[in-house]
Amino acid sequence: MKKTIIATAISLSVAACGNNTPKDNNQVSAADHSQKLAEIHQVANQGPYKASFDSFAQYQIPDWYQDAKFGIFIHWGAYSVPAYNGEWYPRKMYRDEERSDEKEHHAKNWGDQTEFGYKDFIPMFKAENFDADQWLKIIKDSGARYIVPVAEHHDGFSMYDNSYTRWDSVEMGPKRDIISELKVASEKADIHFGLSSHRAENWWFFDGGREMPSDVQDEAYRDLYGPAVNRETSEAGLTPPTKEFMDDWLLRTVELVDKYEPELIWFDWWMASEPFHQHVETFTGYYYNKGVNWDRMPALNYKEHHDMRSFLPGSAVLDIERGGMTDIHEHFWQTDTSVSKSSWGYVTNHRYRDANSLVDDMIDIVSKNGSLLLNIGPKSDGTIPEEEVRLLKEIGDWLALNGEAIYDTRPWLTFGEGETEVVDGKHSNNAEKNRKDFNSSDIRFTQNGDALYATILAWPGDNKEIVIRSINSENYQQTIKTVKLIGHSDNISFKQLPTGLIVNLPAGAPNAHAQVLKITH
Repeated sequence: MKKTIIATAISLSVAACGNNTPKDNNQVSAADHSQKLAEIHQVANQGPYKASFDSFAQYQIPDWYQDAKFGIFIHWGAYSVPAYNGEWYPRKMYRDEERSDEKEHHAKNWGDQTEFGYKDFIPMFKAENFDADQWLKIIKDSGARYIVPVAEHHDGFSMYDNSYTRWDSVEMGPKRDIISELKVASEKADIHFGLSSHRAENWWFFDGGREMPSDVQDEAYRDLYGPAVNRETSEAGLTPPTKEFMDDWLLRTVELVDKYEPELIWFDWWMASEPFHQHVETFTGYYYNKGVNWDRMPALNYKEHHDMRSFLPGSAVLDIERGGMTDIHEHFWQTDTSVSKSSWGYVTNHRYRDANSLVDDMIDIVSKNGSLLLNIGPKSDGTIPEEEVRLLKEIGDWLALNGEAIYDTRPWLTFGEGETEVVDGKHSNNAEKNRKDFNSSDIRFTQNGDALYATILAWPGDNKEIVIRSINSENYQQTIKTVKLIGHSDNISFKQLPTGLIVNLPAGAPNAHAQVLKITH
């Protein structure tokens, strides 16, 4: 049985890669692919970097990224049309799964999966109200300094002019190069531009469509639905992605670099699996060697996969989904999370987080040498939901007042103090879901030059005296000259003792969320 599965997976992969249709509707020849792949390998090995994880140890994470601290992730695609339970609807509509009803919902609301498949949402994805400049104004007002729109999700539909498939936003759906428009708008707004690729998971994403009557089994749509190999056997290493599939992944990803020159590329978790390693080494060598000739050196995000990392620490930026770090991490890192507790893409039944918790998470992450990448999910018409605009504006208002404690800072000797524990997330949703809210005992530190920032995550109360025990004679040996509560005009009285810093707070907090003390000597 296993041999049959493996043989089927290999044949399906070859068919899927071979059926990709370029814009001129002529087949891309094997010779063209081979020539481009040879060029990629040449660039990947000619320059300061070679196509080797060991070679990337010399890489230094660029200052622009470490200074920015806050970015906006954008999950937008044809999955915003059904707008039901999230961006994994395309997979789950073909599967029987506990705690999910997408399959039944789809049949009831859209029709049988043999007659109305995921592909049939694409003509309905029109983006008629999409305005890249308006998006960037909203993002600019949020205080974010970089964006990461999804270029291609697991569903195989590209949001850019993809030369290796007909299933993209230029030829279908919106009939626009979404990534290009966002690139241009970000440059006008002086926002760093990145993008994400979730292509690797397309290997198995639609596997449920092979276990039930559906259009996934129709050869005419193989170039969208991909090999659709069983995920369980693929994760177990019995049906790993073939060289043809991974070459196609490499060609697509290099095209993103060549066309859009992103300063940041975010990868989902499956490219960290061992079968991808050689292709990831080649891509990274290509990307880094290209980047040394750009105005700013780019960065690459990676995740763990079953506690396995593809990159040496510091040679790329570790990303933790909906989680965090317990302590200061030696190398700059990133958390990606969403304004929604229930989805990354647009749905009609969101359970939103509140701005206070998002601001607190940002402060905690930055104090531990990290950056927050916060996701939004636009509607299929191209508008950002009002609640998400409101949340972003509220975060932006806080940063407009207190941003000096976030932007351009670096960690202090200790990340902070207080009762609330943040466990290492390591790609686990439970880390975010199970954490208690921060309280007035929780203080986080950052520094920039001679300024030390102590951010109180919840207001202790009017006219209260607080003791910041970490600012003691061992950690802070200079004589403190001023303590300022940002947003408060009057002087703040304080007393510097060997055991800590005593601060007398005024009557009334100067803003709605965390309060920042600026300490100078």
